[in-house]
Amino acid sequence: MKRVRITISPPDAYLPPVYRMLTREATYLDRMEIVNWNVAEPPVGFLLRVRGDYRRLGRALEGGENLRDFELFPNGEHEAYCFLAAENPTAGRALFENFTREDVLTVPPISCHDDGSSTFALVGTESAIQGAVEGVPDGVSVTVEAVGTGRVAPDDALDGLSPKQRAAVRAALRLGYYDVPREATTDDVARELGCATATASEHLRKAESRVLSTLFDCR
Repeated sequence: MKRVRITISPPDAYLPPVYRMLTREATYLDRMEIVNWNVAEPPVGFLLRVRGDYRRLGRALEGGENLRDFELFPNGEHEAYCFLAAENPTAGRALFENFTREDVLTVPPISCHDDGSSTFALVGTESAIQGAVEGVPDGVSVTVEAVGTGRVAPDDALDGLSPKQRAAVRAALRLGYYDVPREATTDDVARELGCATATASEHLRKAESRVLSTLFDCR
């Protein structure tokens, strides 16, 4: 048996409306993970673990597109589990089916990033994993983060960061943003990345929250 940790980056056509809202628009969330799901029969259902202002999330989900039902289960002051049930199947269902076929299993949680990508581990036979990676729909990019026979959990705090968050942190370190005294600002980081200051600030904030909560095992 083998294990592979991958990041998939689908085009917008494969991202359900609620997923786009959660990852790209819900800036009040510091972390979102998919911890369980059922795509065997439509409509599909997902159980998420979110960290941040989940009360605001509840208000945002009211009347969500293609959302049949949802419920929030608080798990502390800043964390909650969120059950979502879709009204109708979407193109994104094919992605989950692809990674739950033959002799391959997806190991939760699936870390969801603010650029729409997601990172997770696969366990199975070498041929089945290769078939799953090669069998993603056209237009979906796959990055292999780690390969081996060891543990399937993230290897370190960086594994939960999206590619854009990693790039932002690397740029910030290179420019001296984290030096004492600070040698750069978020404006400098934004110029280095070629994005808006607010976008660079969001990438850094979410990256910092993710790394620190992982290091201190804040659940």
